[in-house]
Amino acid sequence: MTNPKEAAHKANGLTLGHTQRGQCSKRLSILDAAAEVFCREGFAGASIDEIAVEACVSRQTIYNHYREKETLFTAVVEDVMNRTNSSLFSILATFPDTPDNLEDDLSAFAVRLTKNCLCNQDGKFLRKLVQSEGERYPQLFEGWRKHGPGKIGTALAALFARLSYGGALQMDDFDLAARQFLALVNADLQILTLFGESLTDEQLETAARNAVRTFLRAYSAPATNAPASQPLVKAVG
Repeated sequence: MTNPKEAAHKANGLTLGHTQRGQCSKRLSILDAAAEVFCREGFAGASIDEIAVEACVSRQTIYNHYREKETLFTAVVEDVMNRTNSSLFSILATFPDTPDNLEDDLSAFAVRLTKNCLCNQDGKFLRKLVQSEGERYPQLFEGWRKHGPGKIGTALAALFARLSYGGALQMDDFDLAARQFLALVNADLQILTLFGESLTDEQLETAARNAVRTFLRAYSAPATNAPASQPLVKAVG
């Protein structure tokens, strides 16, 4: 069976020879094994020897590809981030572009966003590493800061701007609105995911609905404001 990542290379017009396929396979095995070990042991606790055993390669093979542990760690974060960004931009393409039923459409969008970017394996991996290693090794996450969270905020700001210019929303600072939307969506979920709890679809939908109702009360155009008496859904917990 073709490895999905090798298939991606071929889809981009790269034909891999036997040697190249072998090198690619080893590199992917190293990255996957390193992700497991770094997530389990942290950066300081992980050893190249342990990663080599997990990847079924020699210690020297890892050094041939990545030279040192810090380089390997950075490559792991970049690999996970690239997969996360690919998923993220697929989801951003589903952002509602009409105001017909904005509460329902934004809520469904928020569920897709949290389920595929916050609650999937890559999202959990990055969050755990940032929480455990971000303060001690900030330089290792520089690329993630620039190309991970920053990208989603910028993209969402542009999408909210489109709705605002169309009259469905009323806002002056699109970047601020995007940050607030993400913060609201994550508000009920952060404490649960912090302790590794697996979130149910009901929890995701409730958190999304609460977030969107609060967001729309702040940013809906006057003619489309929701009634002040409309209750929020019971908070996740």
